[in-house]
Order: sequence, then structure tokens, then C-alpha cells
Amino acid sequence: MQIVAFAISWLLSRSRSERGQDLIEYAMLGGLIALAIVTVGALVFTGALTSMASGIGACIDFKASTTCNPF
Repeated sequence: MQIVAFAISWLLSRSRSERGQDLIEYAMLGGLIALAIVTVGALVFTGALTSMASGIGACIDFKASTTCNPF
């Protein structure tokens, strides 16, 4: 029983420690900034991305009569 009480008190003392908190905060901030950049980039280049995807879809065809114009 004392081992369980010791383990619980040890876990609680470790969870309250602020060691490494800055690193986690910077990692979360970096992830948020990266997500914002990807979102804005996708919104700005929606037309170009859609055109590129449809062009790739037109070129990926297994019929011999299909011609692909990359430009």
C-alpha cells in the first residue's frame, strides 16, 4: 500500500514540475504558425492547385489515345 501511495505522490510531483515547459510552448507555437501558413497558402493558391490537379488527372490515363500537354 505504501508503494502505491509513493507512486501517486511521485507522479503528482512530476506533473507539477515546470521543467521543459518552454520547449513545449515553443513547439506548440511553431506548429500553430506552420498550420496558419499552410492554410493561407492553400486559400491563396486554390485556383492554381485546382488547375494543377485537374491537369494531372487528365494526364494520368491509361488510354493510348490520350495526349498530355504539360504546358
